Amino acid sequence: MVEVTVTPQSSLADRPVQVLVRGLSPSQLVTLRAWLKDEQGECFQARAFFHADDTGEVDPGRHPALGGSYTGVCPMGLFWFLQPDTLFRRLVKRDVAGSPFLVQLEVFDGLHLVTGPQEQPLACCGAERWYVGPGVQRVPLREGRVRGALFLPPGPGPFPGVIDLFGGAGGLIEFRAGLLASRGFAVLALAFFAYQDLPRALTQLDLEYFEEAAELLLQHPKVRGPGLGVVGVSKGAEVALAMATFLPQVVATVWINGTAFLHGNPLVYKDLHIPPIPYRTERIVLTELGALDNSGVFSDPRDPSHSSSAIPTEKIRGKVLFVVGEADRSLNSKLFAQLAMARMAPGSGRLLSYPGAGHLIEPPGSPLCSISSIRGTPRPVMWGGEAQPHAKAQEHSWQEIIQFLELHLGSTATMKL
Repeated sequence: MVEVTVTPQSSLADRPVQVLVRGLSPSQLVTLRAWLKDEQGECFQARAFFHADDTGEVDPGRHPALGGSYTGVCPMGLFWFLQPDTLFRRLVKRDVAGSPFLVQLEVFDGLHLVTGPQEQPLACCGAERWYVGPGVQRVPLREGRVRGALFLPPGPGPFPGVIDLFGGAGGLIEFRAGLLASRGFAVLALAFFAYQDLPRALTQLDLEYFEEAAELLLQHPKVRGPGLGVVGVSKGAEVALAMATFLPQVVATVWINGTAFLHGNPLVYKDLHIPPIPYRTERIVLTELGALDNSGVFSDPRDPSHSSSAIPTEKIRGKVLFVVGEADRSLNSKLFAQLAMARMAPGSGRLLSYPGAGHLIEPPGSPLCSISSIRGTPRPVMWGGEAQPHAKAQEHSWQEIIQFLELHLGSTATMKL
């Protein structure tokens, strides 16, 4: 009797699992398919072809995939290479605290490039992929001007505090905050536009808003001070670097594929005003796929006329971890990281640079999204990346991010799920 199992059956989305098929004939050719439906009903799937070994088993952690969504030995390949049936969709968990993603694993006899509803698998099973661990509490935050969601690990604490920021899509994205809280951090997923009563569009970066959020987080009885961490990607990385520069509360910053200059929107903070480099929207390229390549909208920051728009990172007194995808199609993030580090005190910045990784470097449970629709743009946007190196970059960088935050904010009590 053919059987497929996933161990553990319920796990955090950033944790590895083992897929194992038993009961096949020796050398039998089979197709393994993984699929899930997101909260909008969109189907994401991956498949890989294997020959069973002499004992009739297929273990993607030991046996190479012969083709399909990936090739070679990749224990998490069926999870890492999920792709949408509809073009330009991005797999994002919205309701992180209420339910997991339910991943279905199926085994078919022979080579199945397309799986119709009439085809019956030899075996199937389900796996739960959670974005919060047991006991993690989500608290909606609406205090003063600050809007977001606070994720608290179970127990009395106090826990090291982290502010989590996303980019130009606006709104509130919580999946990374939930996973960080499951690692023992008290995490504020912070919105800064296009959410509730916040401005619908981003016209300026008001650093006093982010200062208010930092002070609010540090005042929480379950948050351990005196310093906190910030994690930001894209526009959120630009904000994170500014916070590290001007806010003494910020002692550990994770900057993921962002800039080191103000772009499009000025930064204001008390009497300070940093003018932006204008976006060169006339340089947007429409690709053959019908997506926008925005990499040309960023002028060369080394032009002397842009010097007044630089974030003065020489003022940073904490530590910064720069995470770069070298195949980022949104902007030249490696150049921006290098320019920021050149101004910083020796030893205060560290660069992780990944060939083949794209713009959206996320926790390892997130499959590559190289193109997707985004709020505020008329067409899908290119993010870049190649599936296999991007997946490996996410796995490596996530562990480095956790270790970096623990090193500079203090140890955490890691959960088991």
